[in-house]
Parts: sequence; structure tokens; C-alpha cells
Amino acid sequence: MDTTIVIFRWQREGGVFALFPELPADNAGFYCTAFQHIGQHCAADYYGCIAKSRPATPSEYADLFNELEGRGYNLVIRHRATPVMHERRRFFALRPSVVG
Repeated sequence: MDTTIVIFRWQREGGVFALFPELPADNAGFYCTAFQHIGQHCAADYYGCIAKSRPATPSEYADLFNELEGRGYNLVIRHRATPVMHERRRFFALRPSVVG
């Protein structure tokens, strides 16, 4: 089963959200995919989100984790993205048939 790297963050105005640093949300791989309870999937500027949020605690992201796993994700939690993760996102954006 494939795994998906996720980073859970907390923003005071919007609560908890998930960043998927390896999943592109645009054709160039500039934006990563994000997810939150309200709004569901969207595009996100990884660095902007990190700058305006803090790491979510396990109790804060537990419900979102369960929702994502219920949608079929097999999650691997990380606290920050590495340069390799960003490069993989750009690679997948240019080669969409490789993803999944």
C-alpha cells in the first residue's frame, strides 16, 4: 500500500489543516495539496502556511487524521518537509501519470 506524507499544522483562525508536501496542486508543482475539514482539498503555498501556523498536537489533529485515513490515505506523519519532498512534488506535477 502506498503511503502519503502529511504535515499537520494549526492556524488560530482556521484550526487544524494537513499539508501534503509531495502532492502537487498545480501543473508546475509550486503549490502542494492541503486538506481541512471545511473546504476539503485545496492548493497551498507550503512556506506561507508554515510561516503562519504552528505544528498541531496529536490531540488537535486526531479527527483530521481519522477523516483522511477514512478517505483511503495511508498517512506517514512528518513535522517538516525536506528538499527531496519538494523536488518529488515538482517531479509529479510534470509527470502526472506517475502519481498513484
